[in-house]
Parts: sequence; structure tokens; C-alpha cells
Amino acid sequence: MMPDHGPAQGRRGKFACAMLPAVLVLAACSIANTVPLVPEIASDMPTAWVEPAFSDADAAVSAPGWWRNFNSKELSALIAAALSANPDLAIAGERVHQAEAQVRIAGASLFPELSVGMGSARGRIRPDGAPWVTNDVSSATFTASYELDLWGRNAAGVSSAESTLSASRFDFESVRLTLVAGVASAYFQVLSLRSRLVIARENLVIADRVLAVVDSRVRNGAASALDLAGQRTAVLAQRATIPPLELQERQTLFALALLLGRPPEGFTVGVNYGVDTSAASVTATLSDLAVPRVAPGLPADLLTRRPDLASAEAQLAAAHANVTVARAALLPAIQLTGSAGLASKVLLNFLNAPTAALALGASLVQTVFDAGSLRAQVDVATSHERELVENYRKAILAALADVESALAANSLTADQELLQEQILVQARLALRLAEIRYREGVDDLLFVLLAQRTLFQAEDQLAQIRLSRLQASISLFKALGGGWKINETAQDAVPNWRSR
Repeated sequence: MMPDHGPAQGRRGKFACAMLPAVLVLAACSIANTVPLVPEIASDMPTAWVEPAFSDADAAVSAPGWWRNFNSKELSALIAAALSANPDLAIAGERVHQAEAQVRIAGASLFPELSVGMGSARGRIRPDGAPWVTNDVSSATFTASYELDLWGRNAAGVSSAESTLSASRFDFESVRLTLVAGVASAYFQVLSLRSRLVIARENLVIADRVLAVVDSRVRNGAASALDLAGQRTAVLAQRATIPPLELQERQTLFALALLLGRPPEGFTVGVNYGVDTSAASVTATLSDLAVPRVAPGLPADLLTRRPDLASAEAQLAAAHANVTVARAALLPAIQLTGSAGLASKVLLNFLNAPTAALALGASLVQTVFDAGSLRAQVDVATSHERELVENYRKAILAALADVESALAANSLTADQELLQEQILVQARLALRLAEIRYREGVDDLLFVLLAQRTLFQAEDQLAQIRLSRLQASISLFKALGGGWKINETAQDAVPNWRSR
């Protein structure tokens, strides 16, 4: 006879049943208690900037509406028009709406799925040559199903979707900041090119004036035909500088129209664009603009003031949640189901002695063999998280470099402009003296030509340096986040583009 091990086996079965919940809890903890990866630079930011920075009370602070520090009503009007009609900003807004829908989709997995069905059918059968028999069937069913989220897979999916939504909102803010900076830069370029065109035409007048002097001296026999040919060459060379500047101005104007979401035909700036005034048309110039001094704050502030860094951090959080989802997929899934229904042999009638049915069920599914597919998915998710850690670190380093470069440009271009203004004063004096000495026959035309070229280059260079100063200020405002702060991003920060 076989020995009776019934009591021992019963104790082992009870012990296994008692240990099962503990094993499940430990498995859940091993999945949930994973620490998100964070780059070291995020917790060990520099304490000060390398480049000199303004910190006095008169320095402007990067704040919403920072472009108003340039004291240009036209620029403010252009930016307002761009924010309401730019296609790239509209695209970014739609991506936010899509991410919001994905959060609702992911959140639905935390709730039971309910469904109701009703149907009626009439059929006829003829068994073994007997007369036809008509069968009427009506049924109504109610079903419910729910997956127990023991391992936090569904909750992690919601967390991932929410982090992705945050990243899309931060990306929207990045697009907005880039758009505003792009409009300001293009506007300043248009004004700079127009200033350079004015300078080029004024220099052409000077060259023509000198040509008249040379021509007079040649006719009086005081100068040679070589002098006349040399000055005519200088006039033609100066006239040749005008068409390329006109082309650049038009192309920049067309690019600005695109940023504003407008066709280039008929678009112009510089004549009180969008500003109500009773005065006649007033053309804006670079000299009308202020060059603000910007206080950069501390390097650590960038983590909460730059939307691109906030987006990189949110993407990292989403990747960490996806690792939890992939690990939870290794564990069994428990599904609860229930259904209730009525059936009747009368068409479209449940009052005639219907048959009632009720069912409850639970199922547990565990993958036994998948050739390592689920494990590979965990590896993919884990590697992707490490990739985004490096992406976050790279974004922080790039942000620090952006600010340092902008600070250096602000400081050095200011010094460069002062020096160029002094060069321009001396160049004007040199040309005036060279003309006098040539008219009196003391020096030949070579000194006049050299003085002309020096003056023309000095004036054009000064206009370009002024543009560089303005663009350096734009770059610094943009590098500092444009006054954006992470805790000020709300759900209604993104306009509903579909309502336009």
C-alpha cells in the first residue's frame, strides 16, 4: 500500500497558498521601487558664470514680454501677430492636444470596461423533411471586465502618458520662445539692412562728389585720365554694393512674413506696423531701439527657467515609467469578468418568461515561453532611459554654453561698437582732409580712394556691429528661457487652435 501523506501535503499546500500573496507583494515592490536615473550635472550646477554679467538694479530681468525692453511698439505688434498665426506654433499646440487625449486613453485602463448588448433574430429550420419551424430569439447582455493592476503596469502607463503630456507642453513653450526670438532677429535684420542701404547710397553720393572733383581737374589738366578711371571704378564698385543688400532685405522680409503666418505679397515693416498713430509714416531704424542690459541670475535657475530642459526631464520621467511597464509585463495578468443577461423566445419581448443568466470569472495568464521577447523589451526600455539621461545632461551643458556665449557676445560687441564709432570719426576726418589736399594738388587720388574705402567699410561695419549687439541680447533672453518658469505652465497655457 502507498503511504498516506495526505496531512503533510495539505500543510504544504496551505503554506504555498499563504506564501503566494507575499511573493506577489515582493514582486510588485521589486518593480515599483526603482530609482529614476538623473545626470550628476543636474544636482551639481556651477555657482556662477564665467563671463561677466550684470547684476545691478538697472539690468533687465528675463521675464514674460522681454522683447518690450527694446522699446519698439512695432516689434511688440509683430510678435503678437506671430503668436496668433504662426503655423509651427499651431502644430505644437495640436501635439499638446494629442498628448492630452493619450493621457485619457491610458487612464481608461484603470477602470472597468462595461458593455451592453441587445439583439433579436428570427430563423426557420426544417428538420428531416418536417414542416418549417420558426424560431424567435431575443437577448440582452451586460458584461464587465477589469484587470487587476497588481504590478502597477497600468498606473505606470498613465504616469508615462502624463510625463509625455508635460514634455509636449514644454515643447510648445520652446517653439513659442524660438518664434519670438526669430521674429525679433528677423525684424532687426530688416532694419539693419535698410540702414546699410542708406549708408551705401550716402557713400555713393560721396563717391559721385569726388568724381566731379576729379573730372574737373582732368578737364583743367591738373589730373590724368588714370585718376578719372580710378574714381569711376570706385563709384561703380560702390553702386554694385546696393543690389545685394536690397536682395537680402527682401529675402529677410519674406522670411519674417512666413514667421507671422502671412503671404509675402504686400507685407512690409518699418512704417508703424500695427501701431495706431495719427502721425505720418515714420520709418523705424536701429538707432530707435534700446539695447537692454540683462541680469542672468544663477546657473542653477536654468533647470526651471528653460522649457527645453523641462521637456528633457519630462521625457526622462516618461522613459522611467515605461521601464516599469516593461518589467510588469513579465508577471502574470489577472483578469476579472462578469456578465448578466436575459434571453427570450419572443421577438423583441423580454416579458414573456425570459431566461436569466449570470456568470462571474477570474483568469490568470503567465507567459511561459516567448523566446526572450519580454526580457528584450525591458532591455530596450532600460537602454532608452539611459539614452535620455545623456540627452538631459547634454541639454543642460548646451544651456550653460548658450548663456555663456550670449554673455560674452553682449560684453564684447558693446566694446566693439565703441571702438568702431571712434574708427568712424577718424575715417570721416581722413576723407575730408584727403579731398581738400587732392583738390589743392598736394596729394594724388590714391589717398582719396583709400580714405573713401575706409569710410565706407567703417560705416557698414558699425551697422553690422549694432545688429550683433541686438542679436546678442535676443540670444541671452532666449538662453535664459525668456522669462518662462516651470511652475507657471498650466493646462490652459496652450491655445485651442481648432477654435480659430
